[in-house]
Amino acid sequence: MKRVFVNGYGSIGSRIAQFIIGDSDVEVIGIGKYSPDDKVSDAISRGFGVYVPKNKIEQFKNFKISGTVEDALEKCDLVIDASPGGNGYINKKNLYEPKNVRAIFQGGEKIIGDKAVTDVIFNSRANYDDAFDKKYVMQGSCNVTGMGRILQPLKEKYGKKIKRFDATLLRRWADLEDSKTEVKDSIEWTRKPHHNEDVKSYMGKDTPLFIRAFKVPTRQMHVHSMDVRFNETAPLTSEILDLFKNEYGVAILYTAKGTKDIRDFAETTKFSFKDTNMIHIHADMLEVQDDVVKITYSDDQTGIVVPENHLLMQAMLFKRNKDDAFKHTEELFHIEEKKKILEEHFAQK
Repeated sequence: MKRVFVNGYGSIGSRIAQFIIGDSDVEVIGIGKYSPDDKVSDAISRGFGVYVPKNKIEQFKNFKISGTVEDALEKCDLVIDASPGGNGYINKKNLYEPKNVRAIFQGGEKIIGDKAVTDVIFNSRANYDDAFDKKYVMQGSCNVTGMGRILQPLKEKYGKKIKRFDATLLRRWADLEDSKTEVKDSIEWTRKPHHNEDVKSYMGKDTPLFIRAFKVPTRQMHVHSMDVRFNETAPLTSEILDLFKNEYGVAILYTAKGTKDIRDFAETTKFSFKDTNMIHIHADMLEVQDDVVKITYSDDQTGIVVPENHLLMQAMLFKRNKDDAFKHTEELFHIEEKKKILEEHFAQK
């Protein structure tokens, strides 16, 4: 049995910890916490050991903590770093490298430049095996992860018949649970969004992908509008839908009115955290015009990267066969069941 430590207990870390604790192949040593707030009590109530920085022990004197972050690293085979963007690099230099422990980083980190945590971004659909034998790997952000589920099937099916991909990302402003971030009455654009290079890092540098990114005032998922331009007449919409029909983590919806519609329905089901853990192709928005296929899909932000972390963990710790890894992840996340429920509710009338 392998031992895993989740360093951070925010929107991503709390989800990861609460799911992988059900994995009989690993022991979750505990979670790392850096602020003495209600999340500490939540973690303890769920049976997690809470580990804090050595220099902050006094701040946690009102909680029953299990030790220091340094103590946890001494005992683990892998750390899943779920700290705020940029802190992963600091943790790598100050903690993981000195302790010689392997680590998974999240999408807020960099793969290029002086503060790069690694040069490998993981996408289970595109480069699962690349994580074998790696000491440090970054799990792509939700937008970067979701794009792999769209681009890779299209690349495998049509290859050189595709001339280019043009995508506009409409990013949510903040997560549902992020009460600290104000959702402003403004649409903001990102100059040179990182998503372009991040996706190309696992799809291939020659991928003809061009991305624009905007942040819009919502907490309810991301939406991507993608034009796929072919060198000849584009495939029929029915052919595109057939391509994604059996893709893992991809639901095809017809009658959803918006992202909140999906979130509200998810809340009425037994989904955890209101997450669907997948992307949703909006079939009523799918169009073909001459040589272009126009695809619109929504991306379940934080929820989509949690099962990806579990798949990456299996690749790094066990070098598990890809098919077996997906089966094991499905045992915990029940994504196929969720997909069926979503597709039946938002089916074509």
